[in-house]
Amino acid sequence: MAASTEESGGGFHAPSIMEFYPEIVAFEGTPFALNRIMLIRLLVLTVLIIVFTLWANSFKRSLREGSHVPSRFQLMGEISLNFVRKSIAHEQLGEKDGDRFLPLLTTIFFITLGMNITGIIPGLNIAGTSVIGLPIVMALAAYVTFIYAGVKKHGGHFFTSALFPAGVPKPFYIMVTPIEFLSTFILRPITLALRLTMNMIAGHLLLVLCFSATQFFLFNADGFFKFFGAGTFLFGFAFTLFEILVAFLQAYVFTLLTTVYIQLALSDEH
Repeated sequence: MAASTEESGGGFHAPSIMEFYPEIVAFEGTPFALNRIMLIRLLVLTVLIIVFTLWANSFKRSLREGSHVPSRFQLMGEISLNFVRKSIAHEQLGEKDGDRFLPLLTTIFFITLGMNITGIIPGLNIAGTSVIGLPIVMALAAYVTFIYAGVKKHGGHFFTSALFPAGVPKPFYIMVTPIEFLSTFILRPITLALRLTMNMIAGHLLLVLCFSATQFFLFNADGFFKFFGAGTFLFGFAFTLFEILVAFLQAYVFTLLTTVYIQLALSDEH
């Protein structure tokens, strides 16, 4: 039944990896070519700039007026920013180093969250982090930052202590050093980028599968098979709620791991 309906042009279409390579809609053939995912990224970036500008103006106005009762919008900003500041930066790095790296950590958290959440917004329906380019950029930012932090504090000793851990018998460095090099300087940025991208890809494909099946069963299936549409819709709704959790969780994990890598680079063990 599905095959015959699909041949007629109105059947079930399973999600495809090609959904992450949509058609160019502007500036085709140039380095500034824009497709739907790039437009979503620009939209999220614009929204974040507007929200943070409004938060900053709200904080400044409260200080100028001496108001001790924040508005709901200002309170939301304080809670959001303090979450990154207190629960991630200060908890892992302490107040001094936490505030020092807070701009980067805040940027990573909110960009990741904003790009992730578009996967469940009607009309957008795909995460800005579901194509690996943006996760790679953020992973490189984390990579450069933790190396900078280590070198600034420990100098060249940062690399020697990372590649030749103390307490290891010298003959074992033949095995240990390549492993430490791969795990510290190669796998960290790769796993950061891949973990985020793969989670967003999987979430999108699940949602497309559920809601495409719902549409197929409700509008193309015959008789009793229409009732399957209710089941696939419920699964799609449940996965949507789960994707909201995943969007927050992946933003938190990416930011937390970046912080942990910086903390390890600053550790006195180096």
